[in-house]
Parts: sequence; C-alpha cells; structure tokens
Amino acid sequence: MDQRLPARVYWVRRVLVLVVLVGVGAVVVLGLRALTDPAPGASPTSTPGSTATSTLPGGIADCDPSALRLTVAPTAASFPDGVSPGLTVTIANDGSVACLVDAGEQHALVTITSGEDRVWSSQDCAPADAPARTLLLAPGKADTRQVAWNLLRSAPGCPEGLPTPGAGTYVASFTVGGAQASPAPFVVG
Repeated sequence: MDQRLPARVYWVRRVLVLVVLVGVGAVVVLGLRALTDPAPGASPTSTPGSTATSTLPGGIADCDPSALRLTVAPTAASFPDGVSPGLTVTIANDGSVACLVDAGEQHALVTITSGEDRVWSSQDCAPADAPARTLLLAPGKADTRQVAWNLLRSAPGCPEGLPTPGAGTYVASFTVGGAQASPAPFVVG
C-alpha cells in the first residue's frame, strides 16, 4: 500500500535541494574567482629578459621571446607566374609555462624581400584599428595560420602605383613578440 506524504514535505525537500544547488554554485564561482584573480596587491609578473606588458588574471604574462619558436614556410618551393605564393606561419610556445602573444596584424609581421629589396610587408596596408589576436599558448602548443602574398609591392602607408615585382628568388621572414623565424626562400616564375 502506497501512502502519499503531505504536500508540505515535498515542498520542504524542493527548497532544500534548491539551497544545496545555490550553495554548490556559490562555492564553484568563488573557487574560480580565487584561481583567476591575482593575490591582493600583486603586480603583473615577468621574468628577467621578459617583455611582459600585461598579465591576465591568474598570472599569465606575455610570452618571453626566448620561449617562442617561430617558423615561416612557403607552401611550395616555387610558384608559377600569376600564382600568389602561400606561406604557413607558426608560433609555438617552447617554454615551461602558458603565456600570451598578440598575433594580430599590428604585431605579427611577415616580410618578403629579394636581396636587399624589401618588396612586401603584411603591415604596410593593415588597418590602423586592426583587432588584436591574443593567443594563450600552453607549453608545447602552437598556432598556425596561412598568409598569402598577392605578388604586389607594398610600402608603409600603402601607396599606389609601385612597380610590380618580377620573377625571381624571394625570401619570407616572420617576427612576433620579439621573436624571429629563420628566413625561408622561394621562387616566383
């Protein structure tokens, strides 16, 4: 024989469950806040030789250039006339702690040269208000993206009417966060 309890008992149980859930939620929020907020009076941290300019709550600073390993690689050894060369750029954290690096257009620089001739730069025509692209890189992790050179010459301020680069050997370089990749040659034409 199944006998139902009074409605008041069920309401008391519901209120108790709700109180427990709110309490658990509060503990989780306070725990997360304690993990992400720096200690009272703490200032941004940096290591000797670091270019740390910012720190996220939780003490995550900008990457030290010595912890970054950059690479730039053309997607092919040579490109036929009229084909825009593609480049793969990678930023890797070889350090032992997570860190931040701004890889936005204002901070990540890809340059194409031919001998002493600076032919193109990814920053020449980048908008002044280009958004930041802040990466949080865990130790041993990397970010890879593609960059294309449109086979046009550029200069600071993005002037028009510059001479068109011809066939020949070019070298791509990549810098960000005070670190630099080894130059990578490729052929056009």
